[in-house]
Amino acid sequence: MALLIILITCFMIILATSQPCQTPDDFVAATSPGHIIIGGLFAIHEKMLSSEDYPRRPQIQKCVGFEISVFLQTLAMIHSIEMINNSTLLSGVKLGYEIYDTCTEVTVAMAATLRFLSKFNCSKETVEFKCDYSSYMPRVKAVIGSGYSEITMAVSRMLNLQLMPQVGYESTAEILSDKIRFPSFLRTVPSDFHQIKAMAHLIQKSGWNWIGIITTDDDYGRLALNTFIIQAEANNVCIAFKEVLPAFLSDNTIEVRINQTLKKIILEAQVNVIVVFLRQFHVFDLFNKAIEMNINKMWIASDNWSTATKITTIPNVKKIGKVVGFTFRRGNISAFHSFLQNLHLLPSDSNKLLHEYAMHLSACTYVKDTDLSQCIFNHSQRTLAYKANKAIERNFFMRNDFLRDYAEPGLIHSIQLAVFALGYAIRDLCQARDCQNPNAFQPWEQIQSKCSKECSPGQMKKTTRSQHICCYECENCPENHYSNQTDMPHCLLCNNETHWAPVRSTVCFEKEVEYLNWNDSLAILLLILSLLGIIFVLVVGIIFTRNLNTPVVKSSGGLRICYVILLCHFLNFASTSFFIGEPQDFTCKTRQTLFGVSFTLCISCILTKSLKILLAFSFDPKLQKFLKCLYKPILIIFTCTSIQVVICTLWLIFAAPTVEVNVSLPRVIILECEEGSILAFGTMLGYIAILAFICFIFAFKGRKLPENYNEAKFITFGMLIYFIAWITFIPIYATTFGKYVPAVEIIVILISNYGILCCTFFPKCYVIICKQDINTKSAFLKMIYSYSSHSVSSIAMSHASLDSMNSNVTMTNLSSSGKSATWQKSKDLQAQAFAHTSRENATSVSKTLPRKRISSI
Repeated sequence: MALLIILITCFMIILATSQPCQTPDDFVAATSPGHIIIGGLFAIHEKMLSSEDYPRRPQIQKCVGFEISVFLQTLAMIHSIEMINNSTLLSGVKLGYEIYDTCTEVTVAMAATLRFLSKFNCSKETVEFKCDYSSYMPRVKAVIGSGYSEITMAVSRMLNLQLMPQVGYESTAEILSDKIRFPSFLRTVPSDFHQIKAMAHLIQKSGWNWIGIITTDDDYGRLALNTFIIQAEANNVCIAFKEVLPAFLSDNTIEVRINQTLKKIILEAQVNVIVVFLRQFHVFDLFNKAIEMNINKMWIASDNWSTATKITTIPNVKKIGKVVGFTFRRGNISAFHSFLQNLHLLPSDSNKLLHEYAMHLSACTYVKDTDLSQCIFNHSQRTLAYKANKAIERNFFMRNDFLRDYAEPGLIHSIQLAVFALGYAIRDLCQARDCQNPNAFQPWEQIQSKCSKECSPGQMKKTTRSQHICCYECENCPENHYSNQTDMPHCLLCNNETHWAPVRSTVCFEKEVEYLNWNDSLAILLLILSLLGIIFVLVVGIIFTRNLNTPVVKSSGGLRICYVILLCHFLNFASTSFFIGEPQDFTCKTRQTLFGVSFTLCISCILTKSLKILLAFSFDPKLQKFLKCLYKPILIIFTCTSIQVVICTLWLIFAAPTVEVNVSLPRVIILECEEGSILAFGTMLGYIAILAFICFIFAFKGRKLPENYNEAKFITFGMLIYFIAWITFIPIYATTFGKYVPAVEIIVILISNYGILCCTFFPKCYVIICKQDINTKSAFLKMIYSYSSHSVSSIAMSHASLDSMNSNVTMTNLSSSGKSATWQKSKDLQAQAFAHTSRENATSVSKTLPRKRISSI
């Protein structure tokens, strides 16, 4: 309170003096009436003239050093308020403004703040002391500014007394984010923490580890320096020197300190990168001196001066080296450019800034645009009186293009956001109040007001109105995105390889690893079917072993061939277990090769049986001779199987199946076996298909053999089932995705395996178990005799034709003793075939009936 009383006393003394600021209204730089007044603080002049009196009197002195860039910031605030007044945002409610020039001095800014806090509509311009300011009605409802963090902090501490909203458009000091110390301060720019972190990251990525830093001796500079040191250490960057300059131009030592800093830079010859946290006027003087001393370095610019036209227009500025800068986000300021073109339409009666600008512009009439800013600045150093006249105004209208070049888009956009943020807050408060009455609400209520409701975690802000980030809609985070804080500008992306998130998620969830698990119901069903198949194989083996000497077993090729085929079926059923469970390199390599080799061996054995059938019932001597040469069972089985072994071996050597982690699905990770080479996989299956097709052709030709012992037609059916299953498999396998891909192949293996097993062995088991009366030697011979009696006539005729015999053969009494030459030849051929297939019965059969070739069914 002591500080407040002192400042009020100073303020009242100021009013009584004969200085340039004789009344409070003289202190105002620009004003416009309205139902609701917004205050503005801008450092339009760079310094305040020092008092020659000693001890110094508490007086507000004349300000000098007119800054075009800050003058444009003031115009941006005026323009934004006019945009709101000309829109439907605040229907029937007009915004006014009171803008003060801080002269880059904390004391001047404090004086302006006192007037902001003075009681509304009070002729005495007093600030009342209260224990509770909840119902207190000050002169303005909110304050925009000031630009410099040092001034902003001082002003904010005073505004905190009444919780008056203060919106910063350029103050980036990190400490201002502390809501305990600055509860009513808001800003439309990010804090220095993010900028400094980016600077340190840039320096580290560029390979620079020996740098210098120059900053100001104020809260902004010291905080920036401390934060940068921390970030530099984190990025393994060393600081060669730290130079601190006086914060204000009114400090008489500033020129000496700049010279000392430049000498330090020259001495530290190995330092080629310098980080600069300074104000524009510091950088202007620093670079001018550096050009004179031929200093050429890499300069890292803070947002304070990185885009300042005042710096870029310094004569021979390229001699200082390269500048890499950080700046604020830019927006669309085309409307502001149009406003500048029509600046002469702006009422100037209550805008001293326009008058002063016109006066300086008049003094620099014949100066080029490139030198105009410096001319105005130099002219404003003199304390000249100004009297407006039409000639000056005409000159003023002709130089509006000059202002456009000096407008800094980032800052202009930031000021627009600040004004519109207040506009939307006022709109919300005025929806249920008559805001044409200035007492409709207190300033602190605006802090509770927002243009839009805050977005909850799981949502993000989506700007909808104009370009103002304070007004937005809340949009749910899409799938695989999340937000874990309120009012997040965008949702964060989950790591798609390991995590996922549903719509409107606040966290990312780990993807579940999936494969065809042993506990899966489908896997259990398939395993049961596989075990059932193995049981069938064992049962068939037992049945055939116990009936080893019966005609049915002997006609099946003997126990040895049957055991080999049954073993192949056993391995085929067993191979399905390698398709279930967590994929491993071993199981991925084993499952396909085990199935491929065992199934090939099975088909090879069946192929020899089909070939034997064709041999037994072929009556063409030439074909019979060819088939006899071809029929080498062991060689056929070994050769056919060896080819498949070679295919699988080459596959495992050059492109072996491996475990693959499939992360393409949104919510799960699929562990699967990647076949390594589709060509090798297709070659393996294609080779089996070729053998099966040959087997099918041979078996099809012997499909009309004796029914009870006929294996050929069942082999034909078995091959048909195989073909249907695998032809169906190809499109299903190609279109199936996920953990059930192995199940598709298991099903096809089971279908083809069951089909061949059932067609090959089940009919014989049926005869062995259910029709034992026909599974005897006598019944077998009787069946052969009956089959031969009905077919020998056509067979003899066919052979006569194939042997190119020109005589007609007449078949009469089949049991007579007087046989023709053709019949005798057929009889001899039959005897040979029978001797080949059933040596133990050859003698008796040749004596009792025509020897018909029998198949080994």
